[in-house]
Amino acid sequence: MPKILLVEDNELNRDMLSRRLERRGFQVLIAVDGAQGVAMAQSDAPDLVLMDMSLPVVDGWEATRRLKATPETRAIPIIALTSHAMVGDRDKAIEAGCDDYDTKPIELPRLLEKIDRLIGKDKSE
Repeated sequence: MPKILLVEDNELNRDMLSRRLERRGFQVLIAVDGAQGVAMAQSDAPDLVLMDMSLPVVDGWEATRRLKATPETRAIPIIALTSHAMVGDRDKAIEAGCDDYDTKPIELPRLLEKIDRLIGKDKSE
């Protein structure tokens, strides 16, 4: 069962997305801020991280940079999630080390395609 770390501070977004992913066969771990997300990625070795970029304590940009700078977590794919779909945000996310980028509100089929491409397991069936 692929393990996804969802780093999201908004409770409604977190609950909705985690339930939808679990129904599709993923194990979902949850962190509520960037510092907790970095710590959990290091301790739990998820297959993929869904990283909200607007987080308390440590924002998603900095959390991503930290994960990509550490040998133990460098290879974990990270998808940036943001409701701030501004021109240049995708490039900024990629520069920070994210492997892909998606906007909120989440369109689950589109997100599942990105997850599948990054971890190579089709869970959308």
